[in-house]
Amino acid sequence: MDQPSGRSFMQVLCEKYSPENFPYRRGPGMGVHVPATPQGSPMKDRLNLPSVLVLNSCGITCAGDENEIAAFCAHVSELDLSDNKLEDWHEVSKIVSNVPHLEFLNLSSNPLSLSVLERRCAGSFAGVRKLVLNNSKASWETVHTILQELPDLEELFLCLNDYETVSCSPVCCQSLKLLHITDNNLQDWTEIRKLGIMFPSLDTLILANNNLTTIEESEDSLARLFPNLRSINLHKSAGLHCWEDIDKLNSFPKLKEVKLLGIPLLQSYTTEERRKLLIARLPSIIKLNGSIVADGEREDSERFFIRYYMEFPEEEVPFRYHELVTKYGKLEPLAVVDLRPQSSVKVEVHFQDKVEEMSIRLDQTVAELKKHLKTVVQLSTSNMLLFYLDQEAPFGPEEMKYSSRALHSYGIRDGDKIYVEPRMK
Repeated sequence: MDQPSGRSFMQVLCEKYSPENFPYRRGPGMGVHVPATPQGSPMKDRLNLPSVLVLNSCGITCAGDENEIAAFCAHVSELDLSDNKLEDWHEVSKIVSNVPHLEFLNLSSNPLSLSVLERRCAGSFAGVRKLVLNNSKASWETVHTILQELPDLEELFLCLNDYETVSCSPVCCQSLKLLHITDNNLQDWTEIRKLGIMFPSLDTLILANNNLTTIEESEDSLARLFPNLRSINLHKSAGLHCWEDIDKLNSFPKLKEVKLLGIPLLQSYTTEERRKLLIARLPSIIKLNGSIVADGEREDSERFFIRYYMEFPEEEVPFRYHELVTKYGKLEPLAVVDLRPQSSVKVEVHFQDKVEEMSIRLDQTVAELKKHLKTVVQLSTSNMLLFYLDQEAPFGPEEMKYSSRALHSYGIRDGDKIYVEPRMK
């Protein structure tokens, strides 16, 4: 059988990890020595191969000599072959079957949709625990074949594969714990429920950027479909537009972590409102959008929730409101406290025998106040002395001698007094 044209896995491996390009690191097990054969080997006598091989974007189209792969890669546990030109699953199988301890394999952005994965080829993947097929356009038939031949698969990445539907596998994959299936076009919840059927042990489901619409499923059904789900990511699910969809997440019996950024339902709320309303509606979660929910924050959020809905019409009040009222009782509205600094005050201006009540701005300076008082006391600003008397101060009036000093720095309050005297010649 003719070998496909292009660069082989072994050719790239030799180039990248030759002593010239990848200096030998001293220590046991750090290098692999292959004696020269009588026919002569095109490879170096020694390659320094780590257990994690990164050969992405190298133009690889085929495996190369399988005996040499087996000799050099017996200790390799992780292999990144993303963004190459592998289009034949048989060539991938030749590589993987000669890496006996392989646990992590990244085949992202290889044109593997151009060939059919046969079960005998998929069998060479049997030891893999983490498989990345992002942007490979792998069909569901290919995925099903892989699932049947990988009994220990724990993590599967199927992002950017243009999926609009999910095809159920004829057998369940009991081992899978994490499914990363972002950036597809899975809009209808009936497609998502198929994932629950296929992966009953799923712990983490990442569905971001899928335009997911409303969660049309009964609470009992959701609990049966995802009995072990601990974490779900629904970032940018453009179809989630009602709070009932959020409430449905409480049906997952083990759910502890939720990510819900960029959904239309939450856009009209402030950042604080979004977080508190979500925490109050999801009583079992311990992490929201990547941040831990502390006990104190939960209580604050639940009390906020009660006050938020207390003025709503009865028909618009969510059931969670009544649960929280049972827990905390009916709360009084929070007092509205204006913490903004006072901008003006009313003071008594004393000059000779006259007293006049005036409103003065606190953002002005002493010099500006003198200009304001010129017409009141009939004195020029250069001939005017000002004294401020705090009504509670025990030490008497304080001369306002610094023209550039702002009035608010004196702590002037309503009812305080300002005395004006002519400067003595």
